[in-house]
Amino acid sequence: MLAKKFSDAKPYDAVNHRGNLGLRLQGFEAGGPTNQWVGLSHFLPGGGAGPDSTPFEKIYVVTEGEMTVIVDGKETVLKKYDSCTINANEVREIINRGNDVCSMIVVIPYPPGHKA
Repeated sequence: MLAKKFSDAKPYDAVNHRGNLGLRLQGFEAGGPTNQWVGLSHFLPGGGAGPDSTPFEKIYVVTEGEMTVIVDGKETVLKKYDSCTINANEVREIINRGNDVCSMIVVIPYPPGHKA
């Protein structure tokens, strides 16, 4: 088992994101998960990501606030403890349209070729 304290989480920069701070909770360390990593993203009002896609799926779980997820022109508002899976190669955009910070757990597989 690898336990990590929240106080030890390190920030990371995510491509094509705006108005956010990402913290890596698990992943990319010795003894950590071998097939995915987990982040906690905080999005300011007006913050978001995309539109873009990745060649792998990802999971979002909203823990505070609300996040609008747009896929194929369809908007879905995720609220506290709502979640979604973004499929591989699916173009998505996320926008925090509220006035509160939105926090989300993000689960993403390691990039191809990564050796844990």
